[in-house]
Amino acid sequence: MLSIHPLAPSEWRVYRDLRLQALRDSPDAFSSRYEHEAARDDSDWAARISAAVTSTSAQVLIAYQHTQPCGLVWCKSLDAEPPVVELFQMWVAPSSRGTGAGRALLDAATAWAVSRGAQRVCLGVTLADSPAMQLYQSSGFRPVGEPEPLRQGSALTSQSMELHLKRPG
Repeated sequence: MLSIHPLAPSEWRVYRDLRLQALRDSPDAFSSRYEHEAARDDSDWAARISAAVTSTSAQVLIAYQHTQPCGLVWCKSLDAEPPVVELFQMWVAPSSRGTGAGRALLDAATAWAVSRGAQRVCLGVTLADSPAMQLYQSSGFRPVGEPEPLRQGSALTSQSMELHLKRPG
């Protein structure tokens, strides 16, 4: 059984473990590096999650396969542009790929954006013919602008994408 839940402040270890697993599993999908994130101490992880989950402009969603956390996405409403929500750190564990966890996370993040009155959802994805790219394209996301380097020193590029949300009514 698959379910999506917002992260609670006390669940920072769930986030930390998923985030580090994501960076180990898919290093070319993120601009952050495992070595940098793994060097954070527990108080930093706890403070990071506490700030996010108590914020009115952020939401961290976790996918669970039965009772096991298996994916995450970080949603943030931009202060400079209230009608825009950005998605970060989207990832699904290899054992849960193909189960609909990615689609469920994306749907939950989009629903959160709609609940905030957002007009667009934006994200960046490594430019490749990947399951992530296929998920975003099949969900209506379209490329915006030119690809940019994934991170300094990388030959990989990241493509910004956006989804225009329909206004209710």
